[in-house]
Amino acid sequence: MLIYLSMLTKEEIEILESQGYLSLGKLLTDAQVKAINDRIDALMLNEGGSAGSELAESKYIRHPKEEGADRLADLVNKGEVFDIFYTHPRVLAGIAAVLGASFKLSSLNYRAAKPGLGHQNLHVDWGNKMVEGVYKVCNSIWLLDDFTENNGATRIVPGTHKLGIAPQEKMEDPSLPHPDEIIITAPAGSVFIFNSHAWHGGTTNRTDKPRRSIHSYFCTSDQPQQIDQKKYITEETKQRVGKEALKILDV
Repeated sequence: MLIYLSMLTKEEIEILESQGYLSLGKLLTDAQVKAINDRIDALMLNEGGSAGSELAESKYIRHPKEEGADRLADLVNKGEVFDIFYTHPRVLAGIAAVLGASFKLSSLNYRAAKPGLGHQNLHVDWGNKMVEGVYKVCNSIWLLDDFTENNGATRIVPGTHKLGIAPQEKMEDPSLPHPDEIIITAPAGSVFIFNSHAWHGGTTNRTDKPRRSIHSYFCTSDQPQQIDQKKYITEETKQRVGKEALKILDV
């Protein structure tokens, strides 16, 4: 899948390597954002209290339920509108730049920080010690609302993907702000790649509206998926997506 790397400039690859995150700019039109949010609203209504239940069935997700956020999972099988999240060439290029040629989708989930809530400790998404320069997980966050400093946007500490340690090993209190952290701010429709070995977390949503996003999360081919795509894949999805997408899903 290194063929996708041509979709990134040399400068973009260098930023991702040195900082641990990269803005890909606005990859979704306003019309696409609206269609996605409309579909999410319908899913939240239909699934009700069971929304995100697939997360609880996975032994590879540390926090399947979050009091401060609405969740949805297994979006691969919940509408064509979500196909772009794991097939966009620029996103796959970013993932390949971090993980190398052999990777797959681990999970495709929705997270919306609720008003007054949503704060997370700084954390990494890989529990084991990292061998320097070898990364196992990489995320893309798709903004379905404008991300601002007030509405629960993601924070990340640049360069920490190279440390090989978790925040709690270095910080007395990972819930507090880090002096080097940056808050991701960008308009709805924007996409950020971030190396999931970098320290990151959600912040408190200090507005009266949910802050919505989708996380398209990838892992190297030798790792288990957070959501077992073989278990959940539907015949409709198999027929809809192409061969390349099925490879990414590892089904």
